[in-house]
Amino acid sequence: MTTAGPATPSEAEPAGGLVELDEATLVARARDRDPASFELLVRRYQRRIYTLCLRMLNGASGDAEDVAQETFLTAWRRLPELQHDAAFGGWLYRTATNKCLTILQRRKPVDELDDRNELAEPSATGDPDRSVHNSEAMKALTLALAQLPPPQRACWLLREVHGRSYNEIAELVDATPTAVRGRIARARAELAEVMKPWR
Repeated sequence: MTTAGPATPSEAEPAGGLVELDEATLVARARDRDPASFELLVRRYQRRIYTLCLRMLNGASGDAEDVAQETFLTAWRRLPELQHDAAFGGWLYRTATNKCLTILQRRKPVDELDDRNELAEPSATGDPDRSVHNSEAMKALTLALAQLPPPQRACWLLREVHGRSYNEIAELVDATPTAVRGRIARARAELAEVMKPWR
C-alpha cells in the first residue's frame, strides 16, 4: 500500500467503478481488506489531510508528508476497529491532528519561518503590487499561526480552513464544544490583531 505525497489531479482513478460508490461502502470494503477501495479513500482524503498537517506543522512539507502517510497507514491497520463506516473522515482528521500535536509538543516554539515554509503560494493576479502584498500577508499569517498554541491552531484550522463544525472539532481534539469555541475565539482575536496592517 503506497501513499507517498499528496495526490495530483493527473493521477488516474482506480478502475472497476469504485469511483461511483459512497464512502460508507468503500470503508466497509476496505475493512474487508479490499486494497482498491482503500486506495480510493486515500485519494479522496489525501490532499485534505496533507494540507491540515502542513498548516499544523508550520509549513514543514517533509514532516507533513510523513504524518499524512502515517495517518493512512494507521487507518489501514486499525480499520477493523472503526465502528461506524460514516465516521471514517472524522477518524482520519482526529488521527492526523493528534499526530501533529504530538510532534509540536516535542518541538521548541517557532520564532521565525523561512520563505520555503509558507502555507500557500498567493494566486497570480497579474498585478505585481497586489501579488507582493498578498505574499507578504501570507507570510505574516503563516508566522502568526506558528505562534498560536498548537490546540488553538488545530481548532482554528479545522474550523476556518476545513469547515468542521464546533461539535465535530470537539470530538476530534477531545474537548468540549465550549472549549473549542473559546480556542477559536482567542485564535481569531490574535490573528486579527497581527493581520491589521494587511486589511
